[in-house]
Amino acid sequence: MAIDFEIPAEAKAIREKVRKFVQDECIPAEEKLIGGGGDYKTILGELRGKARAQGLWCPFIPKEWGGMGLGPLANALVQMETGESYLGALALNTQGPDDATMLTLLIHGTDFQKEKFLKPLLNGDKRICYSMTEKAAGADATGMQTRAVRDGDNWVLNGEKWFSSAASVADIAVVMAKTDPDAPRHQQFSTFIVELPNPGYQIVRDIKTMAIEGPLSHILGGGHAEVLIQDLVVPAENLLGGQGQGFNMGQHRLAYGRLRHGMHNIAMAQRALDMATKHVTERSTFGQPLSNRQGVQWMLADCASELYMARLMLLHIAYKAEHGMDLRQENSIAKVFLAHMVHKVVDTAIQLHGALGYSQDTPLARWYTSIRSQRLVDGPDEVHRWTVGRNVIKAYQQHGTTASAAGGDLI
Repeated sequence: MAIDFEIPAEAKAIREKVRKFVQDECIPAEEKLIGGGGDYKTILGELRGKARAQGLWCPFIPKEWGGMGLGPLANALVQMETGESYLGALALNTQGPDDATMLTLLIHGTDFQKEKFLKPLLNGDKRICYSMTEKAAGADATGMQTRAVRDGDNWVLNGEKWFSSAASVADIAVVMAKTDPDAPRHQQFSTFIVELPNPGYQIVRDIKTMAIEGPLSHILGGGHAEVLIQDLVVPAENLLGGQGQGFNMGQHRLAYGRLRHGMHNIAMAQRALDMATKHVTERSTFGQPLSNRQGVQWMLADCASELYMARLMLLHIAYKAEHGMDLRQENSIAKVFLAHMVHKVVDTAIQLHGALGYSQDTPLARWYTSIRSQRLVDGPDEVHRWTVGRNVIKAYQQHGTTASAAGGDLI
């Protein structure tokens, strides 16, 4: 009996439709925006209009809420296409960090919260950011110090946040704060919806990073803000998901974010490999096409191998998600692997382009400096490897073999 790797016809059709849209519309729009100096809002508005006209809008959102209603597998296939252009996800209103926060509101929001906050997000009228990370806590979310104290019909928040991605372009913020310091560790935190701008939510600065920045960097991605939260008054009706549920909701949200990063990493790596292969087939050195060099072919082979493994990982995780299976171990493994994979492929593409790759005449240098963050965001490598390693030990202690923690139950 064979294992069936066949992708359903309808999922293939959606993937092809999105692939064509990204190649025919989004990538040319990049050139108009960067090379032609086009207006961002105009170009994105045109792209979004075309996407909606083709039924390509909010892939992961149920149809009754205006989305495409795609399951984990089809959504993974779509995201692996949108990531080939930095306008792809924005065009389909599936960009981070909005996407995962939309899901949180959809699952945990009250009817009032869905009507007031979720609908404008799904319609593309507003953007949202997620303020959880703090300098003092770093990768340990349970170490956050921002406090929320009940005051009649309101909560009052005080503290500071760090790396609140997209805060500078957001109309809404979701803020996590400690509401009960005496509760069990993972039940001390709650999440609040904050309308922006708000005098209690002050963006101190967009943090400069090693990533190459252009005039559109903070408009497209919204930057990574340092935020001062000072006497921020939030109505009690804006408490999301119930008191003490902030940590659990945050982990659910981050789990999707890790997968989305991985999907987009595959797309970026694929585009980088295409660019590298095109370059070596068109360039000659010392009287021979560069593509004839065995060393070059080995470099391309290594990249192809990395992409093959990455795709299999994500498709297996999508399979487990489709069937409601526990995918936490695989998610952590894939998160680390995919972050290193995209770095290796883009680095190789730069090497094969030579000085051109090192220049900013191609997008490769910009990608290279931005993807270093993949080993830090949504949990650094070390935390995920620690978790995976503990699960390996647990598996051996329980079963006498580590197979179940190392892909031994692939399907």
